Amino acid sequence: MTIELKNRLKVILFLLGILTCFSPAASAQDEEVEQEQLARAAFESAQLIDNHSSYVYEKGTLEMNIQHRFGLVDNGISDVFGIFGPSNIRLGFGYAPINRLNVGFGYTKNKQYLDLNAKYAILQQTRSGGVPVNVTYYGNMAFDLRDESNFINSSDRLSYFHQLIISRRITPKLSAQIAPSVSHFNAVEGYVTREGEVETLMNNNHYALHLGGRYKFSGQGSVLAGYDQPLTEHLTNNPHPNISFGVEFATSSHAFQVFFANYNALVPQENNMFNTNDFEDGDFLIGFNITRLWSF
Repeated sequence: MTIELKNRLKVILFLLGILTCFSPAASAQDEEVEQEQLARAAFESAQLIDNHSSYVYEKGTLEMNIQHRFGLVDNGISDVFGIFGPSNIRLGFGYAPINRLNVGFGYTKNKQYLDLNAKYAILQQTRSGGVPVNVTYYGNMAFDLRDESNFINSSDRLSYFHQLIISRRITPKLSAQIAPSVSHFNAVEGYVTREGEVETLMNNNHYALHLGGRYKFSGQGSVLAGYDQPLTEHLTNNPHPNISFGVEFATSSHAFQVFFANYNALVPQENNMFNTNDFEDGDFLIGFNITRLWSF
């Protein structure tokens, strides 16, 4: 795929997202949805392996989320397929102060990221088909809290992530979503020329596209799958795509996901912009997500 074609694809994806948000269905939804029932949520957890799903918790819901990624499986039995290898962990909390809005924070082991995040349901699918899809915005701001020797300026610690998640419950068992995103890092790899000018080797902004789905095989069990495709081409260190697949077991207050994936970071902009694991080389790892909910 050429750079020109990728740029066109990025523009088309984001224009589609904007048109969806500001379509007549969006402006009339608050009045019409009161008179018709919402469809059941396309997903039962806010997480879909390495990405967020379109699901937004109801008002008064408190969430605790534990995400764990083991090491790569390529060492085989010597480290029990990465289970005893280097791991990454994130502990997060979220709350729904009003309907359609979730806010939260989390702390990640690698690079000591502290992230603040928000998620808002712009559109919600209805049973009548008047609103055929869910459209949800997810965004975060992450602070790299490692020692100051890792940075030139304080602002170099900051990174951002924005994603528009479009999903649909296609049948009672099958749900799917597509989600264009943009990641931004204030500081990226570069060098200083002889003339004293700073040249970057990577773009500060990185565009990507996520595809994900779920198929329910029982009342509480589902098969999950996802694919993440980088769209931006950098001068060096271009990230690899991510393939993920696993299972989920969910109840009204718990969700447990276990899976294989290429991503090992737990802040989405880090995954999208700096993933070095190549599935063609067998760079897979085992991961799991645990979610616990309380209602107040």
